[in-house]
Amino acid sequence: MTAERSRDRQARYGAHRRRRAGALAMVPVAALVAAGATYGGGFGLFGEDAGDRAAAAPAPAPAATAESADGFASVNARGQNGTYGGRDGKTVTVSTLADLEKYATAAEPYVIVVDRAITMDPKGKEIKVASDKTIVGAGTSGEIVGGGFFLGQGVHNVIIRNLTIRDSYAGTWNDKEHDWDAIQMDGAHHVWIDHNDLRHMADGLIDSRKDTTYVTVSWNKLSDNNKTFGIGWTENATADLTVHHNRFRETEQRNPSTDNAAHAHLYNNYLQDEPGTDITTSYGNYARGRTAMVLENSYFEGLANPVTKDATAALVQRGNVFKNTSGRNESGGSAFDPKKFYDYSLDPAAEVPALVKSGAGPRSSDGTGTGTKAQAATTLTVAKDGNGQFRTVQAAVDAIPAGNTERVVVAVAPGTYREAVKIPADKPHVTLQGTGGQAKDAVIVEGRSAGTAKPGGGSYGTSGSATVAVEADDFQARNLTFTNDFDEAAHQGQEGHQAVALRTAADKVFLDHVVVNGDQDTLLLDSAAKDKRGRVYVRDSFVVGNTDFVFGRATAAFDRSVLTLKKRWDGSSQGYVTAPSTAAGQKGFLIANSTVNGEVSTRSFHLGRPWHAGGDASLDPQTVVRNTVLPAAIKTAPWTDMGGFSWKDDRFAEYANTGPGAGPASEDRPHLTAQQAADHEVADWLGDWTPTAS
Repeated sequence: MTAERSRDRQARYGAHRRRRAGALAMVPVAALVAAGATYGGGFGLFGEDAGDRAAAAPAPAPAATAESADGFASVNARGQNGTYGGRDGKTVTVSTLADLEKYATAAEPYVIVVDRAITMDPKGKEIKVASDKTIVGAGTSGEIVGGGFFLGQGVHNVIIRNLTIRDSYAGTWNDKEHDWDAIQMDGAHHVWIDHNDLRHMADGLIDSRKDTTYVTVSWNKLSDNNKTFGIGWTENATADLTVHHNRFRETEQRNPSTDNAAHAHLYNNYLQDEPGTDITTSYGNYARGRTAMVLENSYFEGLANPVTKDATAALVQRGNVFKNTSGRNESGGSAFDPKKFYDYSLDPAAEVPALVKSGAGPRSSDGTGTGTKAQAATTLTVAKDGNGQFRTVQAAVDAIPAGNTERVVVAVAPGTYREAVKIPADKPHVTLQGTGGQAKDAVIVEGRSAGTAKPGGGSYGTSGSATVAVEADDFQARNLTFTNDFDEAAHQGQEGHQAVALRTAADKVFLDHVVVNGDQDTLLLDSAAKDKRGRVYVRDSFVVGNTDFVFGRATAAFDRSVLTLKKRWDGSSQGYVTAPSTAAGQKGFLIANSTVNGEVSTRSFHLGRPWHAGGDASLDPQTVVRNTVLPAAIKTAPWTDMGGFSWKDDRFAEYANTGPGAGPASEDRPHLTAQQAADHEVADWLGDWTPTAS
């Protein structure tokens, strides 16, 4: 590479200014798909072991649920790989206390949508929530009045979000008689409390007690309360909690008070005591006992004693803002590095008040604000045995009216559906959702290739070979397998072996816990036209193939996913993971926080090559692979030319990869600098789009 070209590459990689995605939960490193997961060369239509390996990724989410938790709630521990609530179960909407209690206490997983205000009877009642539950408000109408929820010893994998929980107050400010909390946890683990409005309770808004651990509390409004958020009530320093982007307003104490927590990570919170009001805050964040606390980029306004620590606690402060505060503001000791447990991004402390004011609390049902549309979508059911509304996926898609403005979920029962499916451009907001326990349970499969003859003459061509073709914006798929099982060995005399399993030519496509299985040209990620945006977010998913098996001109981010290298039809090992055809000025493919694997020969695969479709020299193909485990199958010079175009004239780079296939920077293996890498993250690829499950 010439010096001039090297400087040009540096300039191009550093040109994009980093943008944040609002309240998008940055995906945790701790929830990465296991590095050892592999489907190997004999992937086929899944063996028994494939389901076990797929389980290494978080389970899929049905309608009415959003993304999996971040922070400590995302950490794989105690036999629980992150916190995803009831998304393996059915979605039910409740309007009565009896139904809320019935489903919240059930042994089975449920997503429970609260669509109105439900009053607890008797006052102060705390429903004993069982494991594997999501309890979510429908827009801003879901309320729990006069009581709350209790999570007991061993209860795990619970999400409580988008609710208002209020008004168990019994008339005594420093109430020592009524233990009536909004959310009380005694010995639970893996809990996510997110986007709620908690206020005016007899005791705590949140009590995390008795070694409750792996908890994330994010984007909540906590107000009008005395003993607000207590952590501890234990002699053991074992609890791990993350508290971020919460608004504490007119709360007297425990904001939070953290006693004997092994790791307490507090960041980007906004604590405010307004002058002239009835409630005066006595202190803000408090590290007690043997707590180790990291406190970052929070904003304290008008508080007395904003940060307090015991002599026995460790508290590290950095980047906080204190406005009109007084009294104790303490730090000392060495705590821990949160990034050893999970990844996260800090917002500037100066921006926190505006960010949290606009983003905390329940989101409206029309999808405004920083959150998701919480209410359940229209659902069409598909079952090949006749137990659904439709027997084929295409029949359900055909039943969706053109120009639909609301989310429609096509719920696909377990089974193998041999059909080609097309979602046309005039049917946006469609979700294909497998209802089985794993992605392998519902399979959409077809076996045609680019050279396969079409009825009526001609051949399908590469894009026409797709088993599933998506041309509509705001498409989602989860818990499904898309397969093209075209038999190359049986068709060696035929031209055109490209065989696409899934093609997207749309913007805002979210592929969540899916499997895309093929050989050559498995996954075509495109846009509707060269000058159109085509953003795709692929999370917790598996893609299998050998030649250019991720290709196209879309702006696509692969996150926490597995790309499995597969031998060719004749048993040989050679291939290319990506073939981007990115338009100039657009972003191409980003593979981040993922794993590449497969039972193929050492040094037999390239990471990518530039596809200048149709010989278009104006294209500027891009693939970046970062923070990803690479196998020995990857060549030491991982990029190569294509069609007379040199990869060195386009945008190919790595950053912080690991595994036997990773290697040091060289002219044949460019690496991003740390400064450049800051502009090559998932949020940069998605821009102003916050992908959330619907």
